Amino acid sequence: MMMFLEYFVWGAWYVTMGTYMGEHFKDPGIDRIIGYAYSALAFATIISPFFIGMVADRFFAAQKIMGILHLGGALLLYLTTKVSSGTVFPLIILLYSLLYMPTIALSNSIAFGQMKNPGKEFPWIRVFGTLGWIVAGFIIGSLKIEKENTPFLIAASVSAILGLYSFSLPDTPPKGKTTGSSASKLLGADAFVLFKNTPYLIFFIAAILVCIPLSFYYGFANPFLNELNVDKPAQKMILGQVSEAVFILAIPFLFLRIGVKNMLLLGMIAWILRYICFAYGDAGNGMWMLYAGIILHGICYDFFFVTGYMYTEKKAGEKIKSAAQGLFTFATYGVGMLVGTWFSGIIVDNYKIAENAHNWTKIWMVPAYVAIGVLVYFVLLFKEKKEINRGA
Repeated sequence: MMMFLEYFVWGAWYVTMGTYMGEHFKDPGIDRIIGYAYSALAFATIISPFFIGMVADRFFAAQKIMGILHLGGALLLYLTTKVSSGTVFPLIILLYSLLYMPTIALSNSIAFGQMKNPGKEFPWIRVFGTLGWIVAGFIIGSLKIEKENTPFLIAASVSAILGLYSFSLPDTPPKGKTTGSSASKLLGADAFVLFKNTPYLIFFIAAILVCIPLSFYYGFANPFLNELNVDKPAQKMILGQVSEAVFILAIPFLFLRIGVKNMLLLGMIAWILRYICFAYGDAGNGMWMLYAGIILHGICYDFFFVTGYMYTEKKAGEKIKSAAQGLFTFATYGVGMLVGTWFSGIIVDNYKIAENAHNWTKIWMVPAYVAIGVLVYFVLLFKEKKEINRGA
């Protein structure tokens, strides 16, 4: 229930925020402002490890601080519906994101604290988070409320419920000051030694660059589908999460069979195909291309980012495994998404031809070209030893 509600809250407002902002705010350069709003979560991803490692983990029981954060988040989500300025709206989203993002790590801590075998048990618990996101998208899409403030009110209500529910979760006491948390450790600085390995450094740079195409999808896929008058776009977009859940099951098998390089290449090729489909698809005869672009999300995300986490773990080894994963998350969902969301907002604004009208073909070809550039860079420079490449 905790995982379901945790990701229901996020899925209820995040996917359709760009559509709501474009419809509700008439500020000049609104597309850039939409990019800034989506960058809030990236900025919060950079900050939240410090809060968790240096404050929450050391002084507070996880379930109590999670409850407080979600109750505060509910209030901020409600306030988003009262804002009339597009420039103020991203600031409230930033404040909300600073409260929400730490709850992801807190929910994981609570879950791990109740498990005897996290490796086997956690995936079956975490999948309810994906289910929560899917259900949120289905409800928002079915009600056709993507251009209204109702998704934020739904998210606020569920956040309040989760906040109260959190206090009833199993006690997960603080780890105390003896954990030796420091800013450098929370940044994953112990994992900087991995950069001495040239293949990993090349992959790491590619992972940051791939966040630029990812940002285009997260921020502007829903406004794009609404502008094309696609019926119930938020409902159709949950096919991306279904695809993600399906393809993640294939990753352990493929990781061992075809190797990490081929997995990453398939992921990058999928990014290119997705944006070509979006660039030339439409709500008529080209609807199949839009469906293809959405369904490709599973390959785009799983084959690059999930495979990337597995590759990072193999390269890091047991001693710096946690630091390496923290560094990878900081670089991709923090720095990479921060750059990507700003960049995507600038590009979409540049190709605006009228109010609620854009040259989407040119817009979607930009992330396609970025993905092509990353693919060429990766093919030419990434040379991994066979035993790592095959996952042995």
